[in-house]
Amino acid sequence: MSSGWLATREDVKRGLDQAETARNNLQVDRALESATRNVEGLLHRKFFPVLATKYFDWPSLQYSYPWRIWFGDWALDLAAIPTSVTSGGKTIPLSACNFEPANSGPPFTYLELKRDQSYAFGGSSTPQRDTAITGLWAYGADTAPAGTLTAAVNSATATTIQVSDSSQTGVGNSLLIDTERMNVTGKTMVTTGQTLQTPLSASAANDQVAVTNGSAYAIDETLTLDTERMLVLDIIGNNLTVKRAYDGSVLAAHNGSTIYAPRQLVVERGVLGTTAATHLNAAPILRHQIPGLVKDLALALAINQVLQEGAGYARVQGSGDHQKEFTGRGIGQIQEDCIQAFGRKARSRVI
Repeated sequence: MSSGWLATREDVKRGLDQAETARNNLQVDRALESATRNVEGLLHRKFFPVLATKYFDWPSLQYSYPWRIWFGDWALDLAAIPTSVTSGGKTIPLSACNFEPANSGPPFTYLELKRDQSYAFGGSSTPQRDTAITGLWAYGADTAPAGTLTAAVNSATATTIQVSDSSQTGVGNSLLIDTERMNVTGKTMVTTGQTLQTPLSASAANDQVAVTNGSAYAIDETLTLDTERMLVLDIIGNNLTVKRAYDGSVLAAHNGSTIYAPRQLVVERGVLGTTAATHLNAAPILRHQIPGLVKDLALALAINQVLQEGAGYARVQGSGDHQKEFTGRGIGQIQEDCIQAFGRKARSRVI
């Protein structure tokens, strides 16, 4: 996973109403990888921020003004004002730069030098890679809170972290902790440190899980008591309202059971141009945000691929004279909407 996915494994399985078992994880993951790269290619954009230095020729053959550099026609957007700009080996102060389009960016797609100042591009012995810009490259870098670490990460080589809220992260998400970015590649159950306070009978109507501290849980978390899984629907004080026998599990009676949740994440460390580091217990976790329409398209493509594979690419709808092959063309409208909203437009020069 070179970068995150535009939707998560859990999104796909919920859309297909499939149990959270490992049986078809590889199939779902492969569909998500294909869908993500498909959407990026369709929109000519990258949606996961990479901290990197990008190089540009000067003078270039982009037919632009001498004070302007276009970042490129494919997948090069600046998600924020960069940290440095150099040209010909000399630093150009950020105060001498305009990052455009100013009225709608970020993302920024080109740089202009302020014409009332004396800075200029060029000066290298060759035009190749004359100008270097260091910054966060992507369509955007918006984040949302996703809980905290519940144990310190004491090693830069550790491949698992423990989090306070499993409902906020899925396999395929990209996380930011301090200055390090991580990709979530798996989730496993660990104890929440609490036990069931009131016995539960093997009845779907017995849907109140009494715990010692309700604030330690989150709505939409999946819990495991013995071998039964339950989905948290609501939290009232120290009582969790749950959906029993969730995710293909079987109703059972429970008494004093340890409560587990999928709060241990398997992660790729130091990705997207960042460096793996240690992190303190209770460090805040931020989840990279994908635009809703972009996520919807990736999810639709991934679900369609899984369904088509399951039918040997021979799914049909209707019957008799009205039977026809189902190809997933219903995705077309969301694809068109996504192109209109997020597709990178071709740049042309008026002579």
